[in-house]
Amino acid sequence: MTFPVDKPDGVTMNETTGADKRPDWSQIETVLLDMDGTLLDLNYDNHFWMEHLPLRYAQIHQQEQAEARRHVTALIQAQRGTLNWYCLDYWSRTLNVDITSLKREVGHLIQYRPGTEHLLQFLKTHAASAYIVTNAHRAGLEIKLAAVGLHQYFDSDRIISSHDYGEPKESAGFWSQLQQTLDFRNEHTMFIDDNDQVLEAAARHGIAYLYGIAQPDSQGEVSGEPYIRIYRRGQSSPSDAQLVPMLTDLGDLVP
Repeated sequence: MTFPVDKPDGVTMNETTGADKRPDWSQIETVLLDMDGTLLDLNYDNHFWMEHLPLRYAQIHQQEQAEARRHVTALIQAQRGTLNWYCLDYWSRTLNVDITSLKREVGHLIQYRPGTEHLLQFLKTHAASAYIVTNAHRAGLEIKLAAVGLHQYFDSDRIISSHDYGEPKESAGFWSQLQQTLDFRNEHTMFIDDNDQVLEAAARHGIAYLYGIAQPDSQGEVSGEPYIRIYRRGQSSPSDAQLVPMLTDLGDLVP
């Protein structure tokens, strides 16, 4: 849940408990869940794009590995925040490799984040409608769904890719289209994502219950902050920021 800068009673900027993070589930009608870095360990994606792809690109195109790494990394960084950043078709064309096949080569790294199954099992019994809302390309999405069995928790019409709308979750246009499709009420909607820019876009759209992820990548650093600051529509100064709780274990949301 989003909190104003004045912290809720008993919670400071340096400490929070699982109980403090739990929403009033009687108020939640719709749950929107990011996939990579939220439900699933981001280590798979980070390893693929930063390690495996540059290595395989060098092998396929017979280049020095260091040169290939610089080239691939520069191209990827230039697309940050755009739909191309997430589009496997775009990268297959740009790099002249079969990205989908290469992603399968490291599929053994795909795994749930802590508490994911606990939360998903709870949502199966709760009245709220739950959806995966991801920037992942459909081809890569299918690899991950099969690897961990996410289909047991979500029917195909409950799995939404931003590629279906032609805009990434970082954009206001995506959220307008998503609301038209799902007809959710902002004040009764929860959204969890590991991307600060995406959370800010959701906040500006008006979604009430927002959560971030403290450690998207199991091999990466853990955020030491219990909250992140985001800004809703019409807010610009730090004093107007909203505080979004950071989750380490998704199970902390389960009552």
